[in-house]
This record gives sequence, structure tokens and C-alpha cells, in this order.
Amino acid sequence: MCLSFHFNYAQLSTVVGKTEYPFWINIPEGDSLKQNAPLLIFLHGKSLSGTNLEKVKRYGVIRAIENGKKIPAIVVAPQLPSGPWNPDLVLNVLEYVKSNYSIDSSRVYVSGMSLGSYGTLGFAGKYPEKVAAAVAICGGGNVNDACNLSTVPLWIQHGDKDFIVPLSESQKIVDAIKKCDANADLKFTIIPGGNHGNVENLFRQDELYDWLLKQVKPDSSVHKL
Repeated sequence: MCLSFHFNYAQLSTVVGKTEYPFWINIPEGDSLKQNAPLLIFLHGKSLSGTNLEKVKRYGVIRAIENGKKIPAIVVAPQLPSGPWNPDLVLNVLEYVKSNYSIDSSRVYVSGMSLGSYGTLGFAGKYPEKVAAAVAICGGGNVNDACNLSTVPLWIQHGDKDFIVPLSESQKIVDAIKKCDANADLKFTIIPGGNHGNVENLFRQDELYDWLLKQVKPDSSVHKL
């Protein structure tokens, strides 16, 4: 079976009970994705954790879509019940989506904010071969993952007025990645006046998606059902 993308409208729905993390999934509108679609996974911050998926709409990629943002990719937004993001359970979501939709495995992207930023870098750090690129906003990462992260195109962004997660958290992982590979494909943007909340508007800007979606993992095969 091969799914074909000829949708006249976006399809936002939930998937519950199929993976450890329940999730929102949005199928893009239009016919530009005729066979194999890019996949964008969004990981939320701590305040959206719980068991009510409606909370995941409060900010980030799903909120942007509901406010009219057109993203030419399948978008998945799982919900974390509590604690930190588990990269193995994020992989479980990815593998489920790949098994049930036509996904281009060379164009799998991960983005996250705050706790979701740590989750993004945690997932890309453990499974760099799965990720074409990642965007991590107002969070940080494990310096032990730095060499794996140096193999993934990354855009790390942090406000200089963030008093919840200090800028030093992003700076620390950026420095570790550069120490491992000074030529790593890494963008680090410090946002003047950015606090822990107002940087959320990045998810409503074209630049984030334009940068992500142009990244392609050359050694990944295209997944077809």
C-alpha cells in the first residue's frame, strides 16, 4: 500500500493507544506531497505535560498550524505524561508514523522548546542517523551527546533574557559540539530581549521551517509502504 498526498485541506487528528506517547498528527493540505512526505516531530515543554492532549495546542507547531501556518510536512506532536522526554519512546512514535504513512526517511526533523529542547537534542544525540536536522529553542543538552550531535545539522536558539532556563545551558552544549567538531553544521542564535516565553513566536515564522525542510540526510533511504 502506498499513500498519496492529494488533500484539499489539512487533517489534524490524534493517535492514542498505539504508542507510549499519544500524539497529534497533521496531514498537510495541497498536492505537493504526492508520495513520500517529510516528517516534523515537535516536543513540548514541561507545562504541557499530562494526559490531556488539548494542552499540546497551547504553543509550538500545532498552535502555529491552527493559526494558519502552512507546513509542507506531516507534523507529529506527542505528549509527555511527566518527567523528561525519553528518546526511545520518541523513536517509538517515529517508527509508528513511518509504518503507517509514506515518510521520506531522509527528511525527518525534530524541534522542541524548553524541556522539549532537551528532548530534541537527547533524541538527535542518541539517534543521529534518524534525524536530518533539528531545532532546539530555550533549552540545553547533554554534553556527552556532543559528538553525535556534531553529525546532525542543528539550529540552537535562546533568548538573552531567559531567567527560567539560562542562556548558558544552550551555550554549554554549543561549546561541546564545537569542541568535538569545529566544522559542525551548527547555527547558534542568541535572541536579544528573548525570554522563556516570547521565543515561542519562532514557531510562527517561516525561517524555522524553511531552514529545516531544506536539510536532507544523504545516506538515508526513502521509506515506502
